[in-house]
Amino acid sequence: MLGFLLRLLPFWVREPLLIAVGSVLGVRIAYLAVRDHDRVAAGLGVVFLVFTAIRVHAVIRALRARRNPSPTASANGAAVNAAAQPQAQPQAQAGAGPRPSPNTPEKDHNAWGQALAAVAVFGALAAALWLGPRFMPSEDNTPQAASCSDETHEELPKAYKDTPRPVTGEELCKALNRPDLAKLLGTPEETATTVSSTNNTAPLTDGKVAQPEVEVAFETYTVNVSATYNELSIHQYVKLMKFGNERDVKTLTVLGRTAVLSSDHTMKLEINLGSGGSGGPVEEGPLARTLSVALDRNDRGGYCEVTVWSTSGALPNDSALLDIAEKVLPKIPERPVR
Repeated sequence: MLGFLLRLLPFWVREPLLIAVGSVLGVRIAYLAVRDHDRVAAGLGVVFLVFTAIRVHAVIRALRARRNPSPTASANGAAVNAAAQPQAQPQAQAGAGPRPSPNTPEKDHNAWGQALAAVAVFGALAAALWLGPRFMPSEDNTPQAASCSDETHEELPKAYKDTPRPVTGEELCKALNRPDLAKLLGTPEETATTVSSTNNTAPLTDGKVAQPEVEVAFETYTVNVSATYNELSIHQYVKLMKFGNERDVKTLTVLGRTAVLSSDHTMKLEINLGSGGSGGPVEEGPLARTLSVALDRNDRGGYCEVTVWSTSGALPNDSALLDIAEKVLPKIPERPVR
C-alpha cells in the first residue's frame, strides 16, 4: 500500500521525499551502530545510504534532462505540437478560453517549488524524530532510588510526647536518605534499594526512652542512623566500651559535640521458613563501624549513632561516617538543659 501511494506522487515530490527519509534513517542507524558496535545495524544503515545515493543520482539526471533536452526529443515535441495545433484552434473559437502557446517552454519553478517544499516538510519531520528524544520524556527502565514512606503511621509512643518532642523515624529518614548519600559513602553510581524507618523505644526501658531509627541499604553498604534519648553521655559510653568487644575506639569532636568511633560485629540470624522449625543460632555477622555523637554540645545525655556495614565485610573510610553525621545532626534538635 505504501509503495502504491508513493507511485501516485509526482516525481518532484516522491524523489525528495525518499531522499530525505533515506538519508535521515541511514545516518541515524549508522550512528547507533557505531555507538553500540552492532554490525547488523551498520549493514542496514549502509543499505539506506546506498538507496539514498541512487535516488539522488536519479534526481540529478532528471534535472540535467530538463535543462538540456536532446534534439530528437525537441523534434518529436515540435511534430506533436504541429499535429495538435489544428485541433487547438477550433477549441479556442468555441470559447474554451485562451491556451498557452505550444512553443512556450514549460517553466521549471513548479517542479523546483514542489521539491523544495517536500524537502522542507520532511526535513522538519526528520529533525523532530531526531531531536525529540532529547527534549521529550522517554521511558526510563533504570531502577529508581527507594524513598521514605509517606503513609500515615500509627500514633507515636508516649516517649515521643515529651517537650521538646524527640525526632521521629520519618524525620530521620528524610535527613539521611539524601541524593548525595551514595557519594558520601564513596559509591556515587549506586542507588538506594531499600529504606525503612521506625519509631522505636529503647529496650529495657519500659517504653520510656525514645529511640527512632532509619536504615538505607545500597548494593555495597547499608547505613543505619538512630537517636537514643536516654541519660547516658558519650563520656560514660566510652567507659562502657572498655568492657565490651568494641574495636578501634577513637574519641573526637563532630560539629562541636563529643563523639566516639568504634567497631563491632553485627548479628546474623537465619530463620528457616520451609520446614517450620526454628532458625539456627545467632551468629556473628560482618564488622560494622559506628560513630556515636552527643545530642547536645555539653554531652548531658543521649546520643545519635551512624553505623555502616556491608555483607562483604568491607568498610568505608571514617571520613564517610563523619560526612554523614555532619549532614544528619543539624536535622536533630539539640536537647535543652534539664
